[in-house]
Amino acid sequence: MSKIARATMREDVDVVIVGAGFAGLYMLHKARGAGLTARVFEAGAGIGGTWYFNRYPGARCDVESMEYSYSFDPTLEQEWQWTERYSTQSEILKYINHVADRYDLRRDVVLETRVTAATFDERRSRWTVETDKGDRVTGRYCVMATGCLSVTNLPPINGIETFKKPIYHTGAWPHEGVDFTGLRVGVVGTGSSGIQSIPLIAEQAKHLTVFQRTPSYSIPAHNRPLAEEEQRKVKAEYPAKRKRALAEGFAIDMQMSQTPAASASDAETKEAFETVWSRGGLGFLGAFSDLVLDRAANDKAAEFLRGKIRSIVKDPKTAERLAPPQVVGCKRLCVDTNYFATFNRDNVALVDLRETPIEEITPDGVQTSASFHSLDALVLATGFDAITGALNRIDIRGRHGARLRDAWVDGPRSYLGLGIAGFPNMFMIAGPGSPSVLTNMMVSIQHHVDWIAEAMSFLAKRQLATIEPLAEAQEAWVKEVEMVANSTLFPACNSWYVGANIPGKPRVFPAYVGFPPYAEKCAAIVANGYEGFALAAQATAAE
Repeated sequence: MSKIARATMREDVDVVIVGAGFAGLYMLHKARGAGLTARVFEAGAGIGGTWYFNRYPGARCDVESMEYSYSFDPTLEQEWQWTERYSTQSEILKYINHVADRYDLRRDVVLETRVTAATFDERRSRWTVETDKGDRVTGRYCVMATGCLSVTNLPPINGIETFKKPIYHTGAWPHEGVDFTGLRVGVVGTGSSGIQSIPLIAEQAKHLTVFQRTPSYSIPAHNRPLAEEEQRKVKAEYPAKRKRALAEGFAIDMQMSQTPAASASDAETKEAFETVWSRGGLGFLGAFSDLVLDRAANDKAAEFLRGKIRSIVKDPKTAERLAPPQVVGCKRLCVDTNYFATFNRDNVALVDLRETPIEEITPDGVQTSASFHSLDALVLATGFDAITGALNRIDIRGRHGARLRDAWVDGPRSYLGLGIAGFPNMFMIAGPGSPSVLTNMMVSIQHHVDWIAEAMSFLAKRQLATIEPLAEAQEAWVKEVEMVANSTLFPACNSWYVGANIPGKPRVFPAYVGFPPYAEKCAAIVANGYEGFALAAQATAAE
């Protein structure tokens, strides 16, 4: 829809969907296929979710293009042509727009409209969804396709509001782009968006100062154009490739080793790491079967990666500051092009905020405990209020007016990452308690949408009104998610996984580790008549 003022909406549909990224659009497609009416609300001026907003220099997916794509339609798989091994934001956005047009999805999507509230009506067993445009739309089901990385994190840095030059956030980049030619630029943050954008900003800027709190591990992408013959080869075996991905813990066809590092000699260990380093990408974690399980194995990987940084970065002090001290994988592993080599440029400087923290931002720059840095522009590569941020910004009220924010005051609680006790007929796609951000998101999205669509069909065939997690099943699942996470090294450090980047956010590791066992549990629950869910023929309180 255009920016022309429109009448407020008053309508009743079967499914209200919040978000028009990959998750929301596939949910719309599946709902229509089941004969259900649906309305999608999207805050952005275009579809695409995170790929609509994240337009910073160098923005790319860290999963290879031919895997980071829908698999529900073989014809779509065969007809789309990717141009690079790792697709850019613009190409991914082009792809999702192609999908929207191909399946005629736009007519049910309302753009530039933010959902502000969703309330469950126990008498009618329906959700009422309200927006910032005054819309009130009811649906039998409410599906939250709000994305795991959709709410930008603006750090509470003293004086940031006084900076009189432009400030940009990588997660809300100007669509017209930014020209840094001849400017003194500061970048705060060295997570994925910082690692992707810093090399390109450095090529433009007169001088670039990188303000780093915690260094990140990053693997070279070895990105390249995708030859037509290479694409044909993948497309010829797409079903097998997708099946292999479903059997992997990260839902990526990464050729993960079944050999533990403990059983390998030093020479074999080095050879294995060199092989995955030269291959590039997230497959580094597949060098051995125990890298995220055993600290000794992880230490070997960490020292290998720190050695690579020291070999690339010419200045020894800068190299040591870029060498992460933490466990490999407890912060999201990054994929880069020339990131570490960028610090060999004469116009790039690294400020280690652990040594000299930022004291304040002034109208003209950044004052650390050691020196003042004059800047013409500031880039915040400070990430997101991940996993729960978007949901907690909507006033969601379930049975008896209970607010989701209150239910999650000590951290998110869900059953399977799909539903929440006390909130009937509300589903989350890739919600907390599911594998979500530890996987190829496209796989997790399709798995959840298919599960949700099947549940809706189950209720319709049996003339049931509601489906809702039982409180005891939810509590058991929360404990299982925690137990499985604690058997790994993922919760071993402060990261956005556990909400450590958001002041006051409860520290909870919110993802289920391991896609195959998770998918098996979801299937078993369905086979057992939706075990752990209360199913009701009319509006009644969950037992």
